[in-house]
Amino acid sequence: MSPSKNKNIAVIGAGMAGVACARTLLQAGHRVTLFEKSAGLGGRMATRNSPFGTFDHGAQYFTVRDPRFERALQTVAGLCKRWSANSVRLLDAQGQVTAATVPAQEAHWVPAPAMNTLVNRWCQPLLQQGQVEMETRVRHLDRDALNPHQWQLHTEGVGATQHVYSGFDAVLLAIPAEQARLLLNTAALADDLTRQLDRVEMAPCWTLMLAFPQAMQPGLSTLGPQWNAARSTHHRIAWLARESSKPGRSGVERWTVQASAAWSQEHLEDDTERVQAKLCKAFSEITGIHAEPAHVDSQRWRFAKTTEPLGHSHLWDAEIGIGVCGDWCLGHRVENAFVSGLELALSVA
Repeated sequence: MSPSKNKNIAVIGAGMAGVACARTLLQAGHRVTLFEKSAGLGGRMATRNSPFGTFDHGAQYFTVRDPRFERALQTVAGLCKRWSANSVRLLDAQGQVTAATVPAQEAHWVPAPAMNTLVNRWCQPLLQQGQVEMETRVRHLDRDALNPHQWQLHTEGVGATQHVYSGFDAVLLAIPAEQARLLLNTAALADDLTRQLDRVEMAPCWTLMLAFPQAMQPGLSTLGPQWNAARSTHHRIAWLARESSKPGRSGVERWTVQASAAWSQEHLEDDTERVQAKLCKAFSEITGIHAEPAHVDSQRWRFAKTTEPLGHSHLWDAEIGIGVCGDWCLGHRVENAFVSGLELALSVA
């Protein structure tokens, strides 16, 4: 592949890594088509609506350590707000505060009014050009039937409709490592990339979402603890956050609760109602909130947190025109995803 030639590139996955990669390639003059299996952008920078307000049920916040990420955020000045909950409590198994972490230099940031707002904003140029295929799952990857030097994607859309997109000089996978490995197995020439993905390990996470509109009553500002975010050593729960404390959110008392990796793995295939009941019980034990929530929802993330990263920012095989990126290449932070997508794009461009 000639480095100077403008290419036709497919990017699979519209989370932070995929959008960072796609927008960089678009700015470099390439034609980019972004494929996303879900109905919304953001990946784990996800937001779920409810009658009582939104829940950031994936990534809870992000940090800014890489200067390139900082410069990119300056292009959407004012969109991201500092979250006052960057003084995160540490709780023991009984919900008692054992310490408070106050990072001296590092702030916790959230986009407003929702976690997916940042990815949506950065994706606007692609959306405006009609280069985003939503609710389109890529099932199979192989060489183009008309040009063996290019790639074609076999996809499945709404209502199980099938389509073949062809003529791609490069295909870039911005999806969890296991999903990337399975898709690369369909491409006969990607064995080396597939083997490198075998070292990556990711843990699941059950996430609980609760709303307590009764806290809006006169004289009652919040329920339970006075802290807004905490890490817990309870065997079921690893993280709790008061969503209504985040900038730009509605004031209805809402909590997002993330289960521990070990508990999530043990109960990965459990019935949703059973999981919700167990996590609700643990939430009450930790916070002292025994009121009945008006809204209960949950999300199972099969690939939530990287426990063994790839160790490189991305993978790119210029000979065959396939690349891979994601937060899991470097860790599990939002900016890990951004850096991974950016560096893959720079390698391709």
